[in-house]
Amino acid sequence: MDLLLNHVNKYYPISQEAQHALRDNFEEIVLPKNELLLQEGKVCRHMYFVQQGCLRSFYNLNGKEITHWFGFEDDFVTSFHSFITQKPAIESLQVMEGSVLWAISKDKLTALFNQHHEIERLVRIVYEQYYIRLEERYVNAQFKTAQELYENLLTQNPHILERVPLGYIASFLGMSQETLSRVRNRL
Repeated sequence: MDLLLNHVNKYYPISQEAQHALRDNFEEIVLPKNELLLQEGKVCRHMYFVQQGCLRSFYNLNGKEITHWFGFEDDFVTSFHSFITQKPAIESLQVMEGSVLWAISKDKLTALFNQHHEIERLVRIVYEQYYIRLEERYVNAQFKTAQELYENLLTQNPHILERVPLGYIASFLGMSQETLSRVRNRL
């Protein structure tokens, strides 16, 4: 929990009272490798902070899994659309390594917004960071070549290559494993 509070204060410093409120409302969850944190079609009722481990979000398209994002230590993760709208998720969240997460329900978070406006501001900043990553991913997918996408991954997120199977990386980059292999061989 201390890692979560330290990380929160990097986003936006909050009062001791708000920190205690967060401490009282987050619960620790320990999950084994390959566990589904959320299954497509279910409503996402929690936001998570990754203390340890790795997760991925993926969609099913005609029986094929399409990786949307990865989450690692110090990331806030959820199915944002489902969490915000409380409608069934169109994605699944999978734990890729044994993981330690801190979870807070939508109801508890909403109650904290009403009690501590600084927590509302903090979560807005988390949402903004998610949106920025989403927009960067969209722009990259539209305008960069396969090699540029891979080079960008190498420079900005090399840890992904150490922790994620290449098949998931290829899917995340929007290319086949064969294309990814050719790009890697060229570099």
